[in-house]
Amino acid sequence: MDGEQIALVAQATPLLPSAVFPVFKHSNGDAWNLLRKISMKQQKLLAAILCAATPLSYAATDTLDEIVVTATRTAQPLKQSISSTTVITQQDIRESQAVDVPAILRSIDGVEINQAGGMGKTTNLYIRGTNATHTLILLDGVRISSATSGTTSIQDLMLDQIERIEVVRGNVSSLYGSEAIGGVVQIFTKRGHGVPAVNMVAGMGSQGAQRLSVGFGGVVESTDFNVQASRFKTDGVSAINPVLFPGANPDKDGYDNASLSANVRHAFNPDHSMTATAFNSVGHSQYDNPFGLTPNESNSSKAQVSKVSLSSDNRLSNVWQSHLQLAQGVDDTQTFLNGQLDLANGAVFRTSNQQLTWQNTLQLDKRNVLNLGVESLTQQVTSDVAFTTKERKVNSLFAGYTGYYGSHQVQANLRQDSYSDFGQSNTGLFGYGYAINDAWRATASVSTAFKAPTLNDLFYPFTNFGCFFGLCFTYAGNPNLQPEHSRNRELGLHYTDGTQRFDAAYFDNRISGLITGNNLPAFAMVNLGEARIDGVELGYAGQFGDTGVKAALTLQNPRNTSTGPILTRRARQHGSIGLSQQFRAWQVGGEWQYSESRPDADLVTGMPVTLPSYNVINFTAGYAISKNLKLSLRADNLTNQNDATAYGYNPLGRTLFAGLGYQQ
Repeated sequence: MDGEQIALVAQATPLLPSAVFPVFKHSNGDAWNLLRKISMKQQKLLAAILCAATPLSYAATDTLDEIVVTATRTAQPLKQSISSTTVITQQDIRESQAVDVPAILRSIDGVEINQAGGMGKTTNLYIRGTNATHTLILLDGVRISSATSGTTSIQDLMLDQIERIEVVRGNVSSLYGSEAIGGVVQIFTKRGHGVPAVNMVAGMGSQGAQRLSVGFGGVVESTDFNVQASRFKTDGVSAINPVLFPGANPDKDGYDNASLSANVRHAFNPDHSMTATAFNSVGHSQYDNPFGLTPNESNSSKAQVSKVSLSSDNRLSNVWQSHLQLAQGVDDTQTFLNGQLDLANGAVFRTSNQQLTWQNTLQLDKRNVLNLGVESLTQQVTSDVAFTTKERKVNSLFAGYTGYYGSHQVQANLRQDSYSDFGQSNTGLFGYGYAINDAWRATASVSTAFKAPTLNDLFYPFTNFGCFFGLCFTYAGNPNLQPEHSRNRELGLHYTDGTQRFDAAYFDNRISGLITGNNLPAFAMVNLGEARIDGVELGYAGQFGDTGVKAALTLQNPRNTSTGPILTRRARQHGSIGLSQQFRAWQVGGEWQYSESRPDADLVTGMPVTLPSYNVINFTAGYAISKNLKLSLRADNLTNQNDATAYGYNPLGRTLFAGLGYQQ
């Protein structure tokens, strides 16, 4: 049973019939009743967030007026975004001292991370309770996902290569096409800024962790550039608990990552420039098989995520800005058994996403922007599995409008995606914003989205899925599958003033035609399930002199409306509170992360189990030895809580990491 097949089971388990999973359904599905019924601990947390978010008089520059591009595909201030959007800046990344992308996304409202056994292991990202395949991950605007599993290997994206991250929650297929039912995470690699300079980070920590990153970048006349190389390795922990699954190898399962990013941008004049970028990450990971045939069975994988792009930005007139990009994103996974390719179970899955985008932004006047574009995507799969079809083509048209009329703001987007294997999908978004005063703003939106079936869903050849306890399973793709469709409604209230920002959103996302297995043991993919996810999302960020405060809380009800149960590995309540303080040369910070218990399934029997709730406390400290040299310390899970996010998989437990950073 290979990694891709296990991913298929994990994707389908939330939607299996209620005969397999008992009903975890809330007595009342309405999110507001859920809000009233939260525990006393969470009521206190909610009160603390709301009190912290009360506007305070504080004279400071508007440091929260970030410019974002993901929410509309054009540049706009964060405080004017109608879609719920969070920005992780370079300063946030440095101060977090986190190593990989999943670690820094955990604290964002609406985001849940599921990791199968520690760093470098298969990681799923859930936004607002949607499936892992319902979030689109972009790297500098380029798709890097697998066309077979439908997910992106975010566990192999190291923060040493990353400059900033924008997270948009809610349906945005009308901007980007398939997968954006839950939202979009756009990751931007490092660019050159200022005088050319060297940067370096080195460190070590628990479980044999070692980290080294070296980079050089800056601006020379009309050219900016950056090159960054990094290496991270850890001995890890045993991925699967051998007490629960005796077939798993009890040894430690390590991870080793080597990453490289490079970019160069040259401005020929103020109106015309070209940019070339490259990124490559190779992760070697050991993992455990719960169905292992021998106690010493060795399972490992090699995952490569890469992309190259060439783009031209041209101001063709006073109102017309053109962006033309040619890019390729690659997801390449190989699995090994005892050091050899595991060809008996499907060992090689390589997706190439070849993407051509031409986007035209028309600045009609200071208050009105029109966005028109075309996009062509070719996905090709190379595998030792004999797929009946190994290529798909997608041609897309999109249009968007953003306008301001006094205190009123309007956003409208339309997109049509034409797939070679199933036909067309049309999506749209209409959003409205009203500025109550200089600080408070109300928003509302309705939108539609879709998720295309993967090539596994459509064309995986009929195969023996394995035999367990005398029962044999088969799996087959279904070329007649149609996309999953979603309709989302959202209401928001936002406060921005100086260095404080507060966001509250109510969302109601209804997903139909969910792709799942129709029956066991004959496991064929069909459009069968329906889900509804409604809830409330609260986020706050503020700076008071040398003190920083961040808080997030999500209350949601992600359930299968066809069969009743709460969706697997999704919590009704999760949140975090973080504090940071500057003491001259010292900077210290602390964070509390909370998640309610979540339903899951036994890896072997498929029977329902429950993941316990957890309260995790993290700590960071930094000391500026000099202007260029900084010592840092990060301690995760200080109380050594069992914060497992997948049943049977071991969490990392308490970890410590110390590093030394140099910036020329």
